[in-house]
Amino acid sequence: MIAFSSSTDLGPALAFIGVGLLVLGAVAGITIWRGRRRGSTTLVMDVALTLAGWWVSLGLIGLTINVVNLISGNGGFEAGASVNMPWPAGVPCDSDWDAADPALLCGSGSLESAYVLNSSIGIRLLVALSQVCTTALTLVPAVLIGVVCFQTLRGRPFAQTIVRALYAGSIIVLVLGIVAGLLPEISGVLALREAVPQESELYPMTFQLGLSLPAIGGALALAVLAAVFRQGTRLEQERAQLQNEKAALEKDTEGLV
Repeated sequence: MIAFSSSTDLGPALAFIGVGLLVLGAVAGITIWRGRRRGSTTLVMDVALTLAGWWVSLGLIGLTINVVNLISGNGGFEAGASVNMPWPAGVPCDSDWDAADPALLCGSGSLESAYVLNSSIGIRLLVALSQVCTTALTLVPAVLIGVVCFQTLRGRPFAQTIVRALYAGSIIVLVLGIVAGLLPEISGVLALREAVPQESELYPMTFQLGLSLPAIGGALALAVLAAVFRQGTRLEQERAQLQNEKAALEKDTEGLV
């Protein structure tokens, strides 16, 4: 899930989400209005193509700003790794699992969103690479939607371009999904090790790495979809060939008559 709104109160946070949805609705509404004025019969494709373009544009703008700030050292960044920490003194907790009232369970906790300042250029570059991979992964669906819509609007719903784009998207999702799942943990641990003394209880001792199952599943789904479109392309080519043969036969028959 992408963090879009943050507020201490629920109302303003939901209101901000509502504003974002209204903006998307306005863009879709304007696209539909323009399509109807032109007499378009592909309004869904028009809206999808427009929103995909906005999706890619805003993603690239945000990524550029974040990467420039990271490399220039303007401010810090949120480490993508968590560190174990002892239970803070003075924080009430309950060690009884059968407690009747709501309470925090006593024990060790973890710091999930440590903000790191003044990291070395190597760490900042690694974090920037992590953000590039993560953003690129979120933009893959928008690019594929744009390709499918563009080719369909041109009257080529089973073009080889779509098949190639889906196969390429499958590989990109697999690679970026795995890398985007590993780099935040690696860069976060390295950043925390640089910022925290080794003798501290907050010093991260291990890397907690794993494969991204959603990335593997998404890559497999795109590969299957590409195979379906490839089959559609083959059937369309066979139908066009049969129509050409039929037309040629009719022409030869007319000549004999």
